[in-house]
Amino acid sequence: MSQFFEIHPDNPQARLLRQAVQLLAKGGVLAVPTDSSYALVCHLDDKAAADRLRRIRQVDDRHHLTLLCRDLSELASYARVDNRQYRLLKQATPGAYTFILEASKEVPRRVSHPSRKTIGLRVPDHGVLLALLAEHGAPLLATTLIPPGETTPMNDAHEIRERFERDLDGVIDAGACSLEPTTVIDLTPMGTGGDPEVVREGQGPLAALGL
Repeated sequence: MSQFFEIHPDNPQARLLRQAVQLLAKGGVLAVPTDSSYALVCHLDDKAAADRLRRIRQVDDRHHLTLLCRDLSELASYARVDNRQYRLLKQATPGAYTFILEASKEVPRRVSHPSRKTIGLRVPDHGVLLALLAEHGAPLLATTLIPPGETTPMNDAHEIRERFERDLDGVIDAGACSLEPTTVIDLTPMGTGGDPEVVREGQGPLAALGL
């Protein structure tokens, strides 16, 4: 049965965050709130946990996973970013955007896209998640919590626990979040002089980025 962490949205309890991080260190997969919908997260360097995360979502290795980062400098160490890309990233972070970028050598090959060698990256604007990332001390591997066969992500911690308690090691409840996933933008064309490509329009407004 998954552990249930009720964490204050404005003053996250350090003790509970440490317990959640301990689960991640042991290979756990957690459901966490973000500034868009709930996401599934695990330790970046744990192959078995990453495989479990994919199984829960029922996606293969061609489905882009995302690294949740604390800030833009951390994001830039896990992706190859040129000046044009960096300016757009700076404009959009933190926020409900996921950016597809060429993965750096810091990203294990088994979690990047098998043919494109790309990875999703984002800096969330959610106090509890940022506190969890700070306690963890590194990015977390993530994917939007959309149940298999469905198109709408989940946003209620109690419903998530009911539905996935046999699959998850923990659920963090910091109050309901949006039902809308992130806006996904592929920045790799910018590396060869092209324009960013919108892969999915979601919570992050495109107009704010001039797209």
